[in-house]
Amino acid sequence: MSSRRLPRWTIEGLLLLGLYLAGELARGVARGGEPTAEAHAASIVRLERSLHLFDERAIQQAVTHVAGLPASLGYAYVSVHLAGTLAVLSWVYRKRRDAYVRLRNTLALASGLGVVGYALFLAAPPRLAGLGISDTVSAATSVNLDSSLVSSLYNPYAAVPSMHIGFSLIVGVAVARLAHRPLWRVAGALYPVAVLFVIVATGNHFFFDAAAGAAVAAIALASGALLPRLEAALRAWAPHERVRVAAPAEARSP
Repeated sequence: MSSRRLPRWTIEGLLLLGLYLAGELARGVARGGEPTAEAHAASIVRLERSLHLFDERAIQQAVTHVAGLPASLGYAYVSVHLAGTLAVLSWVYRKRRDAYVRLRNTLALASGLGVVGYALFLAAPPRLAGLGISDTVSAATSVNLDSSLVSSLYNPYAAVPSMHIGFSLIVGVAVARLAHRPLWRVAGALYPVAVLFVIVATGNHFFFDAAAGAAVAAIALASGALLPRLEAALRAWAPHERVRVAAPAEARSP
């Protein structure tokens, strides 16, 4: 009996879903005491204040005065991270297959770097840092971030780096580079800015978290650009090595 193989797009979809779930569940592995996470958040606030960047509370307060905006941003926070990433991956897979593997691998590398960040530096998000910044996602939407179901899937104190920003930068760069229409290129460039507004206004990340996520994205993008060059160099070098090693054996043959 002949076995039927799953279509390539199905395998890729399952792989990406598994990658996302693994990254989210890994945040739960990075457990730590709340006092440590709150102390790290306090150090972030001190740094931002020294740089005159601590405006997260002012931004959230401004948003609450616009009818319907807190709810819209709350639903965006819980959906756009996954939906936007999958949408761009699907588009690249269908339209620019030559760039798909590099984009997928870059996101995988960024996810791994993010897990390392969670393990090294647990930090409370603004909404849990006692700064007067509220959890507008739970307050304005039907999603309760502190429910037992949601909180069992991830550690809310694993906020650094912000992979909302990390992923949005990677897929935004992909759209800006690969899209043919100028409008889509502009959308790709503005996408990370919109995500930054969402994560700050909902009280889920500091600007520091976003900067850390941007650093992760930069490392992953640079590595993704460097690896193909290294592979090409190894392929160019390997035949010469085979010829050099084989030469003595050929000389000994009768």
